[in-house]
Amino acid sequence: MTGHIHILGICGTFMGGIALLARELGYRVTGSDANVYPPMSTQLEAAGIELMEGYDPGHLQPAPDCVVVGNAMSRGNPAVEYALDTGLTYTSGPQWLAEHVLHGKWVLAVSGTHGKTTTSSMLAWILEHAGMSPGFLIGGVPADFGQSARLGASDFFIVEADEYDTAFFDKRSKFVHYRPRTLAINNLEFDHADIFDDLEAIQRQFHHLVRCVPGQGLIVHRHAVSAIDQVLAMGCWTPRQSFAAAVGTDADWQAELLAADGSAFRVHGGEAAPVAIHWNHCGQHNVENALTAVAASHHVGVTAETAAEALTQFRGVKRRLELLGTGNGVAVYDDFAHHPTAIASTLAGLRARAGAGRLLALVEPRSNTMRMGEHRAQLAVATTAADRVYWFQPEGMDWSLESVVAESPVPAELAADIDDLVARVVSDARPGDQVVIMSNGSFGGIHRKLLAALEASRGGR
Repeated sequence: MTGHIHILGICGTFMGGIALLARELGYRVTGSDANVYPPMSTQLEAAGIELMEGYDPGHLQPAPDCVVVGNAMSRGNPAVEYALDTGLTYTSGPQWLAEHVLHGKWVLAVSGTHGKTTTSSMLAWILEHAGMSPGFLIGGVPADFGQSARLGASDFFIVEADEYDTAFFDKRSKFVHYRPRTLAINNLEFDHADIFDDLEAIQRQFHHLVRCVPGQGLIVHRHAVSAIDQVLAMGCWTPRQSFAAAVGTDADWQAELLAADGSAFRVHGGEAAPVAIHWNHCGQHNVENALTAVAASHHVGVTAETAAEALTQFRGVKRRLELLGTGNGVAVYDDFAHHPTAIASTLAGLRARAGAGRLLALVEPRSNTMRMGEHRAQLAVATTAADRVYWFQPEGMDWSLESVVAESPVPAELAADIDDLVARVVSDARPGDQVVIMSNGSFGGIHRKLLAALEASRGGR
């Protein structure tokens, strides 16, 4: 054993990943959280990690060697106040990761407003397929690995590089701790309005990240995105390669669509001949994610052909357009999209492969930025690709979604009760339809309820 750490906020995906890595390193790991529930709770308990409900100071007695504080913790939290009052050693998750795992590793960091989890998962799977046994910490559970983090058996480590702040005592973005040698910037838009005043504030953090990439490293970034170009113009000392999900540009890596829904495309780039990818995924956003992963893996010696083989087998990530099941002929998907751009691209991808069936979207705008109303002007148009949209009004939101419904370019309605919403969808849906549930939270358990209700409706029409 190398000591005892206690993690505050352990059931968040990132902090849960820290717990798994610490346990693998030989630490005794315990943790507290206000919401101890599956799937993270079961994943942690299976790894021999003791979980405690709430933030009772008694959880820190006897004193651990170090308290790792999640960024959801704030002053006033009983456990935080106890740690400060008694002088316990404490650190942030990103700092702990940097000191105990990333030091001496070739870090491949995936950043950007959208697609970080999926692209990180693709990149990890490509390196795994290439026999490189990478370590990783990802903000989701890749289906190909069944866990969100592992140490790996090589010097390569993939980390999802989040721009959100580090901790109550460290307001820098998490990703400035990671010191990547290979940095991917998928895209860059305004988000996290609860901690950033504007896009420029986010760009400053990205510039801090860019400043840490060595001259012998590589920055892979989306082609011709002004917000990214402005960051790089602030100063860049690292070679760069760009990617574009289209041919005919001067991007270093390009995708030639072979199917309108993105389920087949050809990658142009690197030294070899173009390679085709046929996979069970859709949407231009996933084509762009794939290009990012191919280019980043190429930097560590994986050929585009090997990367394409891996992506053909890529099984996806839980909660990223994950097919949950089919009830009475209606396919139900779960998707994490909670930003207008992500909502639009996900729906467009599904629409392209929907065939004769309709596309019904259930959207819960529950992120801090959504609750503040920052994206309300873009929400209605983001659902243009759907045939019908059901907007759900979360508790505690200080503005009404009625205006979004009124401005909707497609038939839309508003709900504030989960059971009522399930009943409406079951009444409307018919065999051949696709239903996508979009939220970055649990959405009141609607996924299970809807599938059960759809199945129960079989033969009742």
